[in-house]
Amino acid sequence: MTRASGTQGGPVTLSGDGLPAWLDPVVRAAETVRPTQLSRFLPPRDGSGRQSAVLILFGEGEHGPELLLMERASSLRSHAGQPSFPGGALDPEDGDPQGEGPLRAALREAEEETGLDPSGVQLFGVLPKLYIPVSGFVVTPVLGWWREPSPVGVVDPNETARVFTVPVADLTHPDNRATAIHPSGFHGPAFLVESALVWGFTAGVIDRLLHFAGWERPWDRDKQVPLDWRA
Repeated sequence: MTRASGTQGGPVTLSGDGLPAWLDPVVRAAETVRPTQLSRFLPPRDGSGRQSAVLILFGEGEHGPELLLMERASSLRSHAGQPSFPGGALDPEDGDPQGEGPLRAALREAEEETGLDPSGVQLFGVLPKLYIPVSGFVVTPVLGWWREPSPVGVVDPNETARVFTVPVADLTHPDNRATAIHPSGFHGPAFLVESALVWGFTAGVIDRLLHFAGWERPWDRDKQVPLDWRA
């Protein structure tokens, strides 16, 4: 079994050894999903965009499988107040953006933002790179299994408002699903969970993961949630 090492210099690898059986559909989805099946926003062909990574961390809590999320501080310039996966831009010391750089960045950012101990995380997959036009980020979603859970919480209130986990059962429950409508004309999947409205990039990735893992339940796509114009 290979576990993700710390973020300071050592190798960071992917391994599917010893994962719980309920993660098998996620592993298969990661191996087979195509970029266009995840988003219509794909990285620019000219290679522009700021390389970044997010950690999609699955754990097992008292209510079964769960995901780790955080809420960004309302004072931030981009995506202020939005729930998101831990993550951020690659630093030079993270290494090759086409190699293990995104893996290292995902773990490093998660540690910096939530206090997560990366030695307890087993990385098992990577989704295709996606693009966030509003911020110019080229994002690599990195999949992890929280093999040895560690305490998490807000590390820097200037960056993070709160850190929380969401049961997958809540994400799949039809009552918690809606379509977010932005004044700009944007519309996309949304989740009303843990006193938060998860929308945008994060909700889009969760929506596609639930779909391709076979966990999605029928929900009312006509149920709309209007977004504040400042969102």
